[in-house]
Amino acid sequence: MKRVTFSLAISTLLIIFSCNKKTEEKEEAAVFPVTSPVKMDTVITKEFVSQIRSERNIEIHAQEKGFLEKIYVDEGQHVQAGQVLFRIMPQLYQADVLKAKAEVAQAEIELQNSSTLANNNVVSINEKKMAKAKLDAAKAELNLAQTHLSFTTIKAPFSGIIDRLPLKLGSLIDEGALLTTLSDNGGIFAYFNVSEPEYLNYQMHSAERGNNLVSLIMANGEKFPDKGIIQTIEGEFDSETGNIAFRAKFPNANQLLRNGETGKIQMTLPLKNALIIPQKATYEIQDQKYVFVVGNDGVARSKNIKVAYELPDIYVVSEGLNSDDKILLEGVQKVKDDQKVETKFQDPKKVLSSLKLQAN
Repeated sequence: MKRVTFSLAISTLLIIFSCNKKTEEKEEAAVFPVTSPVKMDTVITKEFVSQIRSERNIEIHAQEKGFLEKIYVDEGQHVQAGQVLFRIMPQLYQADVLKAKAEVAQAEIELQNSSTLANNNVVSINEKKMAKAKLDAAKAELNLAQTHLSFTTIKAPFSGIIDRLPLKLGSLIDEGALLTTLSDNGGIFAYFNVSEPEYLNYQMHSAERGNNLVSLIMANGEKFPDKGIIQTIEGEFDSETGNIAFRAKFPNANQLLRNGETGKIQMTLPLKNALIIPQKATYEIQDQKYVFVVGNDGVARSKNIKVAYELPDIYVVSEGLNSDDKILLEGVQKVKDDQKVETKFQDPKKVLSSLKLQAN
């Protein structure tokens, strides 16, 4: 009985070994498709983090010191250009104006008397000139007093929305104290930073990009309905980041966008001689992307690559591959490093034609 059991065990092991051997032979006999990277011109749409700024956004400060006597507006209120916003208690400045007016009147009388005396040769002509100079000085003092008085009434320099009111009615304020902020949101600026290579591609290949229109993805993930136009580029690169700032202007008729918001700018960039591979030819280990490069000896060897841009179904590779390399197109999860494989080459352009690619 023991001999029969032993024989059955041996038979079972032989069957398992035979099955494993057939499976290995089948795997070794599998043919894996390979292709090569394609070097071609294309365009990409890249997102850039942006800061939203109002077309006009200013701080409104007190130009005179005194008690805050009137507040005519509320936070978040839309105001018109020239509308009165605040008034600082004006009595002291009104008194200065009255005093200056009296000094002007006195100087006018003195000038009149001096003119009469000078015409009758009672006093010299210089006396008349001195009286005229005194009148001019009095008028200047009156103009200064009236200017100070006008500063007690603070008006909106342009139409916009009032921000927070940090001071309350009756507050004693100093000259230069912040009263509020005024934002004109009729037009919105979006500022975003672009790297040096992307800047050069943008500037040197304007025909390929078509136009200078951009889109804005708002903080809630939705696209702003109107497109913006790139208006200006800063004069120099940031030496620390290597980036340069772009500014795009968006219409904002419905006042949806406000100063201080964030978003993402979508901008079309042309790429010359970009090296492109299908995404399915890659695999990832600890945030690093790899491909299997099959050499002339038929051995698949893993190679780390650097992806510059990601498009639907494809990667634009900046480092790690050449256009004449043969990469494993499918089966990257089945093949092991340094494994000898049987391959069948597929035309790279035909491979890409089945993917979502916009190319020239």
